[in-house]
Amino acid sequence: MTAAATRRSCWTTKVESHSMKPYYESKGLTIYHGDAVQVMPFLQPVDLLLTDPPYGIGEARGKNKSRTNAAVATDYGVASWDDKPIPQWLLEMAMAKARWSIVFGGNYYVLPPSSCWLVWDKDNTGDFADCELAWTNMPKAVRKLRWRWNGMLQEHGGIHKEPRWHPTQKPVEVMKWALSLAPDGTKTVLDPFMGSGTTLVASKELGYSCVGIEREEKYCEAAVKRLSQEILFGGVA
Repeated sequence: MTAAATRRSCWTTKVESHSMKPYYESKGLTIYHGDAVQVMPFLQPVDLLLTDPPYGIGEARGKNKSRTNAAVATDYGVASWDDKPIPQWLLEMAMAKARWSIVFGGNYYVLPPSSCWLVWDKDNTGDFADCELAWTNMPKAVRKLRWRWNGMLQEHGGIHKEPRWHPTQKPVEVMKWALSLAPDGTKTVLDPFMGSGTTLVASKELGYSCVGIEREEKYCEAAVKRLSQEILFGGVA
């Protein structure tokens, strides 16, 4: 076995891709429950990779419960998937599937110079990062969005509050903003580390076809529930 094959086998889990049978499929939106390493080789190329892979910041270990909160923190359970960033080769494997790429947490990886970083100003307080960065290979200038996402406090004072399904979940509006910056002609999207499916929800709202891959079945279930809801206030009913 080559060194590369050994690294891949170490990443691959017991979750199988079930002979590439989709976990969910409807109106151009497809979810696979499985390991991205197993599923991606069977997928057709897409126009855009839009993803938010694990960065290795340990949020899956229940860090949110240790913070000071005005309300009881959501219990997402304890898992190890965010103990370290995904391997560089796995990110490159995903990027090879698309002409264009938007990678949140791209600052954690070795990627080519870019004229277009996306900056999400989270308008946060406490120990959260002030901003999150997404690397892109798009021929644009740097773009910035301010959208509050701080526990109970969300944009617009939380009037249209999004339910949280996942400890590192992005707001639907942030993913819609990222999609809106994709080059003309973009129709198909891939998120091989989809979590609770925010990229698919945003794609549904904007009319893109999207494929998502997720190892944790509970998050596949959450994504299906979100996609079955009517479009209200950023994709949550």
